[in-house]
This record gives sequence, C-alpha cells and structure tokens, in this order.
Amino acid sequence: MSESSESQKDGVSFPTLARASRPTGHEVQIQYRTLSLHVESLVEDKQKAVRAQTTDPASAIRQIDVHRLSVDDVYTRFSTSPVVGLESGAIERRSKDGKNIISSPPTQYWKKALNYVFGGFNFLMWIAFIVTVLSYEPLGAPNPAAFNLGVAVLLLLVIVISATFYALVDWHASRIMNSIKTLIAEDASVIRDGKHQTVAARDLVVGDVVTLAMGDRVPADLRLVQVSSDVRFDRSLLTGESDMIPGTLDITSENALETRNLALTSTFVVQGSCTGVVFAIGDKSVMGRIVAMSGKTKLELTTVQREIWYFTKIVSTIALTLFCVALIVWAAWLRKTYPGYATASQAIVNSIGCLTAFVPQGLPVCVALSLTIIAKRMAKRNVLVKNLATIETLGCMSVLCSDKTGTLTVGKMSVQNVAFFDSEHGLQDIKERLSSHEASAPAAFKALHQVARLCNGTKFDAATEHLPVEERQVKGDATDTAVLRFAENLAIPSLAVDSSTLLGSYEKFFEIPFNSKNKWMLTAVRQRDVPEKADLESWMLVKGGPDVLFRKCTHVMKADGTTTPLTPTALSTIHALQERWSGEGQRVLALCRRSLDGLDVEPGMPANDLEELMYSQMYGLTLVGLVGIRDPPRPDVAGAIKIIRRAGVRVFMVTGDFKLTALAIARQVGIVTQQKVDSLKDMRASESARRFLSLKAPLIKPAEEDGDRALVLTGDDIETLEDADWNMIVGNYTEIVFARTTPEQKLKIVEQTKARGDNTVAVTGDGVNDAPALKASDIGVAMGSGSDVAKEAAAMILLNNDLTSIVVAIEMGRLVFDNLKKVILYLMPAGSYSEFIPVFANVFLGMQLTLSSYLQVCFSITNDVVMSISLMYESPEADLMLRKPRNARTDRLTNWQFFAQVYLFIGLMMWPSAMSMWFLYMKQQGLGFYDVILVYNKWSDGFKGFTIDQLTAFVSVGQCIYYVTLVFMQYGGLLAVRNRRVSLLQSNPLWGHRRNLVVPVGMVATALIAVVNLNGPGLQKVFDTTPIPGMFWGIPFGFALGILTVDELRKLLVRTYPNSIVAKMAW
Repeated sequence: MSESSESQKDGVSFPTLARASRPTGHEVQIQYRTLSLHVESLVEDKQKAVRAQTTDPASAIRQIDVHRLSVDDVYTRFSTSPVVGLESGAIERRSKDGKNIISSPPTQYWKKALNYVFGGFNFLMWIAFIVTVLSYEPLGAPNPAAFNLGVAVLLLLVIVISATFYALVDWHASRIMNSIKTLIAEDASVIRDGKHQTVAARDLVVGDVVTLAMGDRVPADLRLVQVSSDVRFDRSLLTGESDMIPGTLDITSENALETRNLALTSTFVVQGSCTGVVFAIGDKSVMGRIVAMSGKTKLELTTVQREIWYFTKIVSTIALTLFCVALIVWAAWLRKTYPGYATASQAIVNSIGCLTAFVPQGLPVCVALSLTIIAKRMAKRNVLVKNLATIETLGCMSVLCSDKTGTLTVGKMSVQNVAFFDSEHGLQDIKERLSSHEASAPAAFKALHQVARLCNGTKFDAATEHLPVEERQVKGDATDTAVLRFAENLAIPSLAVDSSTLLGSYEKFFEIPFNSKNKWMLTAVRQRDVPEKADLESWMLVKGGPDVLFRKCTHVMKADGTTTPLTPTALSTIHALQERWSGEGQRVLALCRRSLDGLDVEPGMPANDLEELMYSQMYGLTLVGLVGIRDPPRPDVAGAIKIIRRAGVRVFMVTGDFKLTALAIARQVGIVTQQKVDSLKDMRASESARRFLSLKAPLIKPAEEDGDRALVLTGDDIETLEDADWNMIVGNYTEIVFARTTPEQKLKIVEQTKARGDNTVAVTGDGVNDAPALKASDIGVAMGSGSDVAKEAAAMILLNNDLTSIVVAIEMGRLVFDNLKKVILYLMPAGSYSEFIPVFANVFLGMQLTLSSYLQVCFSITNDVVMSISLMYESPEADLMLRKPRNARTDRLTNWQFFAQVYLFIGLMMWPSAMSMWFLYMKQQGLGFYDVILVYNKWSDGFKGFTIDQLTAFVSVGQCIYYVTLVFMQYGGLLAVRNRRVSLLQSNPLWGHRRNLVVPVGMVATALIAVVNLNGPGLQKVFDTTPIPGMFWGIPFGFALGILTVDELRKLLVRTYPNSIVAKMAW
C-alpha cells in the first residue's frame, strides 16, 4: 500500500500523508496478540497442528523451533560461526532467497477510487447531477431543455476533475513520504569473513551473525546467542506494552512470540548489547506475517482536515437544507399561487443553485494542493514528516523541549583536558610533549589509558581500521567515541602506553553498559596468560558521571601513579576543577578502577550472578582521573533559538548532562539570557511564582508583561516536585534548564508541561533516552543521525540535523493554516454568498435567476479555483513569526470574526454591487426596479410590451453581466485577503519580499475563462451565454478597487487603533 491514502469519514475524504506501508499502532498489537494466542492453541492441540496449513501465519510461527535449540546447535543449523560469521560464498548463495524487505500489503484500489469519486463535496455534486438528469428526462418532457443536460454534463465533469485531482495529489504525496521508509534500520552490524562490518539491512541473509547495541533497531528475526546482563528490548510496536523485555540465551516459553531468547524485526534494543543469528528475513519474519495478515491501514484525519471537515459539514447541511426548502416552497406555494412561474424541471434546476452556490467546490482542491505544496517545501528543506498533522501542529507549538547533545551541539565530541589529583593537561600539551620518546610522562597516564580504552562501549568499524583514527567509523555513543579516539591516539613510549599492546594484554570477562539510570559503565578485565607471571591481574574499570562515582571512591591517583585517600579537602579540590570545566561547557567524566585480585570468579558463572557480584564490589574505587570532553554548540543554533523565542515559543533544555555544563551551553545558545538563575529553593520562595498555585490549568502560563525569568533544576529536584511546584515552573519561567534527568523524568517534564497552559509541546532528541518523551509529546522531532528508536518515536525527522529546520517547520505550520484561512475567506463572499442571493431572490422575491446554474458551477470550479491557487503560493507575512502560537484547543480555522468578514464586510459589498449591474442593465432596456422584482409569473410574453424571446435575451445578458462582475470583483477580494494587517503598498504581488507572480497569472486566466464562457459558440448554444456591452466589462474593476480601498482603510484603522472594535473584529 502506498504511503499516501485517503481518509474517509461519513462520505468525505481528503488526501493525507501517513505511514501506510505497514499496519501501525493498535492494529499491529492486536494482530500480534491474536497470533500469539493462535500459536499457544496450536502448541497445545497436536491434531489441529497436523491439519494446519503452512500458509496460516499462526501455523508458520508454530513451526519456528530455533528458540528451543542450544547456542551451539544454532550455529550448526545455520552453518555459521561466532568468530568468522558467514563466509562470502555462503552469503552469495543465500542472497538468492530474496532481500530482507517486508512487502507492502496489496492496495485495494477500488476502495481508493470510490473515495476519490464520492469524497469531499463530490457527494453533493452527485445529488445535483442526479436531479439535473431527472429534470431533463422525464420531468422535462415533452421538450427537455438542452440547458439542463448541459448542466448535468458539467456537473459530471466537475466530479471527474475533482476525483482525478485527488488521485494525483495522493500519488504525489506518497512520493514525498516514501523517503521515510529508508531512514530506519538502514544498516546492520554483522560479522562476515571474520570481520565486523556494516551492511545494508536489506542485504542480510539467514545465518548472518548480527551485533546490536543500545539504540539499534532489530533488522531481522534473530536467535540470541550472546547477551549482556542488562540487555532489554522495546517490543511496544508489537505488544503495545511499554515494559522493557529482557533478553536471554535460554528458552522462556514454547511460544516463539513470547520467549525472550528471540529478537524480532522492528523491535529496539533500549539497554545493553547482544549478538544474534538471523533465522528469518523479510516476509517470513514475524512482522512480515503480521503485515500480510493486515492488508489494510487505519488512517485518521489530520488536524487541518478535521477543521475542514467540520466546516464542510456545516456548509453541506445548510446547502441541502436550502435545496429542500426551495423545492418545498415551489411545490407548496409558488406552483399554486403563481402557476406557470416555474415548471418542475425549472424549479429543480433553479434549486440546484442552492447546492452549487453555497458549496465552495474549489475548497477541497485548494486544501489538497496547499498541503502538498507545504509538504514539498519542507522536503526540500530536509524536513520529513510522517503525516501532515505534524506540520500544522508545529504551527501551534508553544514549548520546545530540546535535548542538548547532538541537537543543540554538534554531537562530535572530543577530549580537551585530562586531570589527575595534582596536575592538569590539555590535549595539545599531551600531543606535543608527552608523545615523544624522550619526554617523561606522568605515570598515572598508564592507568588512565587502561580505563579509557578497555572500559568503552564503542568500537571501530573493521572496514575503516586502515584509516587514520579521526577518519574511522565508530559504532556507538558520541561520548564513548570521543574517549575511544583519545585513547587510541594516546601513545606514550616512555610508559609503554599503546592501544594494540593493551588490547592484547587483557581480556574482558564482564561488562555493564552505560545506562541513563546508573550514569556509569563498568568493565571487568583480566590479564591474558603470561608465561613468566604466576598471578594475573584483574581489574574493575568504571567510567561515568563524577557526581555519581565520587561517592564510591575512597582514593585518588596522583600524577606520579601513587594514590592518596580521597579526603573532604581533596574532594573539594576536585569538585572545583569539575565545576570550572563544566562552566566552560565541557562534559566531565570520572575514570575509576579497583583491583579484583583475590576475588573468586568461577569460570562459567551465570551472567546474572556475575552482575550481582560486580554491584556488590562497587565500593572502594580509586579515582584515576577526570576527562573533559567538549561538544561545541552548532553554529546556527543561537540564531534559530532567537527566532523561535521571538515567535512566542519557550525553549527548555532537557538533558542528562551535569547542571553547570548544561547551563553553560544554554547561555551560549540563548536558551538562558538572564544573569540570575533561580534554583528550586528560590522558586518556592518567590512571590511571583506562588501566584500560580491556585490557578486553573489553562491559565498557567507566563504573561508578556512579566518578562523573562530563568530556572535550573536537576533530576534530584524533579523527584521532589509536587503539582503545586509544576504550576510555578510552567507558569512563572520562560527559560528553564533541566539537568541530570532520566528518561522517566524527561517524560514527566513533557506530560506536566502539556497539562498546563494549553501548551502544545514539541520535543527534540536523537538518543534512546529521548524516545519516551518524543512519543509522549505533541510533536516528536528526531535528528537524521539519531538512533533508530528516536526516529521511530518521532513524528518528524530533520535529515540535516539542523535546528534551523524547526524554524522552517514552525513557519510552514503557521503558513498552511494562514493560507487555508485566506482561501476560504476568498471563496466564500463571491463563490458562496453572492451566488446564493440570486437563488434566494428567484424563489422568494419573484425575480428571474440573475446567475444561471451553469455560470454558478463554472465560476466556482474554474474562475475561483484558478485565482485561489495563487494563495497557496503565498510567502509568509512579515509578522507570521512574531505572532503568538495558535491555541490548538480553542482557536478554530473559522470563527465569528471570520464570518463577520465574509457576510458583513466583503460579501456585503460584493452581492449588492453585482445585483446593481443587473438592475442597471434592465433599466437600460426600459425595465425599472419594480418591473424586475416581485413579478413571479408575470414575466411572460407581452410583459411591458416585450416578447418572451426578448425577455429571455435580457435575462441571458443580465446573467452574464452578474457573472463578469463577480469575476472582476474577485481581483479586489484576492488582493484584500493576501494580508491580514499590512497594506498592499508594502506587500504587492509584483515585487519585493511578498512577490507572487501566480497572482497576475491567475487574474489573466480567470479573465480568459470569462471571455470564453461568453463568446464560445457551443457554450452560447447550450447554456445561453452571450456577449455583454463593453461598459459592463469596465465597471466591475471600479468595484474591485472600491473593495480593496475599503479593506485598506479597515487595515489602517486596525494598525492605528489596535484596541478599537474594528481591530477586535479583524480576522
């Protein structure tokens, strides 16, 4: 199924962009749980299993038995090796079995076609078409009017064009969104021919040995053969449950879907690391079978479409009601009181005007076109959205919670400083002085190098090991990558410090990877067998956050390699160094170790027992040294933050980093601008903050006159917060830094902020730790270089990792809403209001129809659409990014100010102007005001001395005059709605920053359509159109200028008197 599909609700459909290639949300979870129950049933019932066909997904999954095999048997079955992996020949043979790609379920094109044909306003056009055909035959007998048949054909043409346009937009949208597929699980880390390699996930074959680390998406169904003690999987995509599932080597359930020694496609590693052997790929994987079972995708209307659908329901209901009222009035009153005034056929055709006049047929086309244009613009700016709701919601954003590393900063960390208890060394100092053979280096560097190189969760890609260290590809976390590059580059001959020698001397026998709760990583190593040594060294090496590890240290190492007790005085000295580095924006890591000599570690000890043993030994550590890592802010972030804040959006930093480091970066990028930064204690004592304690949730937001206030909170502070505290945080502060937070705390920040002030919260991030907050926010924004988990949880992806793209996204979100409002405001006065008045006057005031059904339909689907398309290409108004964010819960697309503009201002100038042209022409023919109005069935042969043919000719010319007047008055209407506040003189469509050359092109096109309508021989014959006197081509331009001038005066009043009634009524 294509990425784009039609959303249908109660007969109305709009093209939408959504993830439609795979079933999502509850559908996957339901299918997964259904399969699991079926598999359980089949396992218990042997007879049923015998009869089951292999084409049944449950039966096929029941046949999976790889989870029952021992690890050695797994390698044997798939002819692979834990060390060598698959060899080239085996890979080539197995690749013939197909790619690791899940086929999309078949698209039900007939359903899509029905949606196109009957969606939007098309269902009203079908009603109009059917009754028009009936008015031609049999109701038009014995002399059916060709006009009625022509209108029917035109209505059918409208339906065909609309359906075709929907299909084209749908197809184009799918092309834009297909790129989302390529972003997740692109690559896989495998062992092939004895080397660690990175290959495309689509090229995996059965038997491949795949290594996974925290943040990776599982690229195929794997049988786990090696796991860290803390490995955890996120299976929420399949199960709908948020609990992390541990990975094991042994079978935990006979059911392949429930056992924990299998890693299934599209799940995530959220903690730890593991290795697995591929046993199923593509359509044969569990996810592939669920997709095959589904065959359909559930889609929802986007926010904008929901607004349009709400507007459509109102308009359609009114149109149908008026259509029925017009027929009832004719049948119950006109037919009896004024016999001969209108036949049944004429009454139906005239009443159809209620449908064609009140319904802005061009609206669905403009909506679809607008969303497509905006999506295309965003794609060009390297912003990919998973559905169009994201775009519009971004326009409502009032709070942006941004991660620091990789989002506000470059994400390319490098070690800048190294310190021992009594000495400090810069990176350049180490490179220049210590790397030579003659230089004498501090002995502590040997221990520092040991911890930095061996206690590290990253590794170099084997394919790039021949390159210089700085150019090698590294698999893993950015912080560990910086430490790895530093350690690999560190070569001190006088101390025999060399990475290759170190790696050859020690073997790792246990590891606890870094996680956001512990905030440290632990590695246990022992010396390899050395013939001349009887006692082999073993060490516990720990690397992590100083504030966590200092509590576990009892000694500190000096530069000469000796140790001294970590007294309070010594600790205060080290704290001062840490705070100085953090204040410069550096991330500080503590490197510690402890000897494990004498500790009884039995060979083959279970991983869980070994983990408990290591936790029990986490005391008495020696602080070897501190490492300062710099991750500079992105050069364009400060400018982006300034624009975002100017747009009324508060920016919060939410990071796991140390408080002073986070605050330093926040100041550098402009998140914090105040000199005074409150702490939790300051906030609780603040009178300005306490005023928010008893306010209702929607009212808890900073007031403009309050100015900016800054606050910094740590994870420990967050643990102590109550609801009253959150009221003060969200209500009183515009600049907030949340430091040392866990994933659970990040999630809590998002939820508490969303619950107050009617905030629309966006969250940016790129790591595994950001995923819960990304998913819980109104808009999750992931970086293109981020983890697969983050991309899956996010609603939008910034391919170029550029925060300035969020500025573009906010602007586009506001622009799409702004332009749609302008389109409706342009269409309604002429295309709805001024077209309905002729029908009303005909039915209730006894006038001839001043605008024929043909001209009504033609005006709505040609002239109006051609002109309104130009509004889709409008650039943002100068104040668009200076306005307050729209409140998505209370601010609607159409409000009372909008309807006042349509019916009491623009519309109230348009229809009287057009009607005056009708009366003026009739006056020239000798028919006064009272000769035209309230005449009903008097309009017949001999009326005022005219034949019926003459009277009919007068009506035809008058209808064309009314039509031409509307066409050219729309010039003024279009130019009036282009700007909400600014004068046309400052933002004309021909030059300057608001240049839009589509406007004059649309004006020329609509004039040509009018000329063709009035002068086309075929149209004249069928629809009674006719040329009009020259003066009636010119006067409407005066009306257009008048409408524009009056609206310019209104805007001047709004700008001059912003608190006046006129300003409050402004749309």
